[in-house]
Amino acid sequence: MKKIGPGVLVAAAFIGPGTVTACTLAGVSFGYALLWAMLFSVLATMILQEMAARLGIITQMGLATVISTVLEKKWVRGIVLGLILAAILIGNAAYEGGNIGGATLGMEALFGNQLSNYYPFLMGILVFSLLWFGNYKLLEKTFIALISLMSISFLVTAVLTRPDLTEVFKGLFVPAFPKESILNIIALIGTTIVPYNLFLHASLVSEKWKSPSDLKYARWDTILSIGLGGVVSMAIVIAASAIPIADIRDASDLSRGLEPLFGDKARYFMGIGLFAAGITSSITAPLAAAYVANSCFGWKASMNDSRFRVVWLIVLLIGVSSLQFQFKPIEIIKFAQIANGILLPLIAILLVWIVNKIRVMGKFKNTIFQNVLGVLIIGVCLLLGLKSIGKVFGWF
Repeated sequence: MKKIGPGVLVAAAFIGPGTVTACTLAGVSFGYALLWAMLFSVLATMILQEMAARLGIITQMGLATVISTVLEKKWVRGIVLGLILAAILIGNAAYEGGNIGGATLGMEALFGNQLSNYYPFLMGILVFSLLWFGNYKLLEKTFIALISLMSISFLVTAVLTRPDLTEVFKGLFVPAFPKESILNIIALIGTTIVPYNLFLHASLVSEKWKSPSDLKYARWDTILSIGLGGVVSMAIVIAASAIPIADIRDASDLSRGLEPLFGDKARYFMGIGLFAAGITSSITAPLAAAYVANSCFGWKASMNDSRFRVVWLIVLLIGVSSLQFQFKPIEIIKFAQIANGILLPLIAILLVWIVNKIRVMGKFKNTIFQNVLGVLIIGVCLLLGLKSIGKVFGWF
């Protein structure tokens, strides 16, 4: 357990309110049929995040820093880093409101909505305190606690639904494409393979591990943490499959929908899970934005550096403000979707390319098998990117 660390933050980042909502809608609409998509996305995330972690340990640099050193042409480097900055900074700021909103939904499930107008502000103070006064070790311990809480909450809720295990295993290992399920499949994969997690992971591993001999610990950390995150996501799909409400719009309906069958117990477990999911993503999104800016601008700043703090503070303030004042940054969110749709396959291509460079990775470069898996994932990422952009413009 002492070797568990950065992977937990990565898992916490992808199990946010967006994932909870996507898993809820998939479970309600298609039962266990799309569990295979979650399994694929978890395995793909493990493979890409292992590459990012290996890169961070061997080079002791962030992913953006390595990209800037490998891209020799100045204009190419400027375009790529500019796109990365825009997608991560603006995208994370746009989605931070949803992260805090998820924590607020959890609070409402636990304590009612009498003080719901104050919940976003309280969540903002909590996230600010953890980021301002915390260091890496404190955040790591906090995330381990929150992930444990979230895992227990969602897993117990899933068990309460008494799933048919035969159907669960069929959904996991027999790919199915029910009618009108393609966007749900894209959502499940897209909310798990998160571009900013690759930057976050590469930066965080260098804070915990300094030697190539630590690679084995980083690999186990990645497999265990992301694997647990995948199990939690699948538990949400399973729990949602039992909801007796036909019209499910978002994650808040998940806790309310379970009440007629299981009473307040399931509601409270789901409330705790939503709170933990929202808080963990509310911390990692600003933190990842700060790490990306740190790498792109070559600051070499610590978490206590004023420049580092200014970046995550701006992201956090935008998120809190969008909820507190009921501001919906639709155009910014659309830009974030387009930018991330381009960014995901681009970063996957760059990552696979860089971890094959002997001058960067030495003997720790990719194997042929890792490259085959990487190319397959890139193909899926390209499809996701096209679908994401097409959805914004109404092409699909």
